[in-house]
Amino acid sequence: MKILLHICCGPCALYPVEILKFEGHQITGYFYNHNIHPYQEFVKRRDAAVEMAEKENIEIIVDDSYNLETFLSNVASDPANRCQYCYRSRLEAAAKKCAELSLEAFTASLLYSRYQKHDEIRKIGEEMGEKYGVKFIYHDFRKGWQDGIKKSKELGLYRQQYCGCIYSEKERYLGKKG
Repeated sequence: MKILLHICCGPCALYPVEILKFEGHQITGYFYNHNIHPYQEFVKRRDAAVEMAEKENIEIIVDDSYNLETFLSNVASDPANRCQYCYRSRLEAAAKKCAELSLEAFTASLLYSRYQKHDEIRKIGEEMGEKYGVKFIYHDFRKGWQDGIKKSKELGLYRQQYCGCIYSEKERYLGKKG
């Protein structure tokens, strides 16, 4: 099956790429992450995603648009629920790109993270798939958490320490109640 893999970052995509290849899928990576702050972090993650794609021999499409203002205007009034907007906007972009490329299905490296809300991602992914006429593939990639970490270190990929948005960066330094 020809699958579009939304890639949040290189390290988180390693295990999903391994599993999808093992299952016999043809993978096209897609980097679209307008939530990442600051811009230097966006660049590091983008470059790590491209490096990962080269090392894993998969095609990658990079959306270099840095629409931070759009992200912030949609989450600033309710930061506690920012993840839902973040999932929805990125999965919608992936579903749309999947349909544009006439691929059969899409999934996301977000499903690799222990910290992401899988039920929400699955629900939104299926909704976006239906909207754009493509299939969303839910795969619980969390069981490969340690494998992905080990491999990303072996490959020397940039590894981030927070989800990506300015709010998660704040929580990283000040804690959840900060």
